[in-house]
Amino acid sequence: MGPETYQNDVSLDLSDLTSYIKEARAFGLSAEEIITELMSTGWEPETIKLGFMRALKVPYPRASQLVPTVAEVKRPIIEVKDLTKTYGDFIAVDGISFEVQPGETFGILGPNGAGKTTTLEMIEGLKKITSGTVVLDDKDVTQDPRGVKSVIGVQLQASSFFDELSLVELLKTFAALYGRTVDPIELLEAVQLSDKAKSKIKELSGGQKQRFSIAVGLVNDPKVLFLDEPTTGLDPQARRNLWELITKIKNQGKTIVLTTHYMEEAEVLCDRIAIMDHAKIVVLDTSHKLLHSIGVNPTVEFKSNTSVPFEVLQTIPGVESVSNGNGVYVLSTQNPQKTLEQLFNVGREHNFHIDQLVMKRATLEDVFLKLTGHQLCE
Repeated sequence: MGPETYQNDVSLDLSDLTSYIKEARAFGLSAEEIITELMSTGWEPETIKLGFMRALKVPYPRASQLVPTVAEVKRPIIEVKDLTKTYGDFIAVDGISFEVQPGETFGILGPNGAGKTTTLEMIEGLKKITSGTVVLDDKDVTQDPRGVKSVIGVQLQASSFFDELSLVELLKTFAALYGRTVDPIELLEAVQLSDKAKSKIKELSGGQKQRFSIAVGLVNDPKVLFLDEPTTGLDPQARRNLWELITKIKNQGKTIVLTTHYMEEAEVLCDRIAIMDHAKIVVLDTSHKLLHSIGVNPTVEFKSNTSVPFEVLQTIPGVESVSNGNGVYVLSTQNPQKTLEQLFNVGREHNFHIDQLVMKRATLEDVFLKLTGHQLCE
């Protein structure tokens, strides 16, 4: 069915498609992002263009100008389909599927034992795949592991390095393994370690070791950089320094795939997040959509000098639910600003004082708890 046929076929019910296009545009998504999302869920390109034509109320040729062609839409740099890893009867990774777009930072968030590291190692070609497929930069990981390794960088743990070599010597050694010639000082400058060029790995702090491990991952000038829990064990300041480095690398056009069990880390660094638990991906989306799509609201919390009836608090605009634990009233609200404004009015009207007032936004911890029924650290 060609474009002209599509234009004349008014019987086609595209209401869901046009509604999505209108909402996505209102949300600020580009035409390229919209068509990529629709194609990933099975919509045909010509149907998508017809949807744009109807949503924007423009003739088909104009819609064709507004919507990228299939060739213009970015192809995923990583495609994972039904990926599984078993050890006897134990299932470490259970049939997961996802895609990673070029230039994005993709996070896999989950507790220890969820299958995050195993997933990364299969994508990297370091661990045999039981079933399923991984295609990275158009290379099948099972069929062409050498080709995959030529375009990726992997963060190594400190225990993987030769203790008696300096940082410069280590970088030259790893470059030789790739058949490359690098400027080790330039790499060290990129990770803010040029002053440690002659030092040995054992002389570095925890944060410095992690930054050096990223420098090693960059030796190959990779298209995709893999980071497995890069900030585990670091103090808060060292963790934030590493976040700045990862953001800098991402801004240079690298695709980054990282695992973490730190909620804040995932929110700060990742364009999209796959939440993984018990070997499965339970949800995958941007942090913004994760926080809004499953009804996790911000909360207003306070203590009072006297008991406050729940029915009084439930009359406050925006409040969806009320609870009380250890003397703290918790108001789940869709509109925290309006709830805060009216809370004081209700307090004066019903003669109760408000103490220790705190507003908490919804976090990925709340999302994880709602989806899995347990805390991330359990």
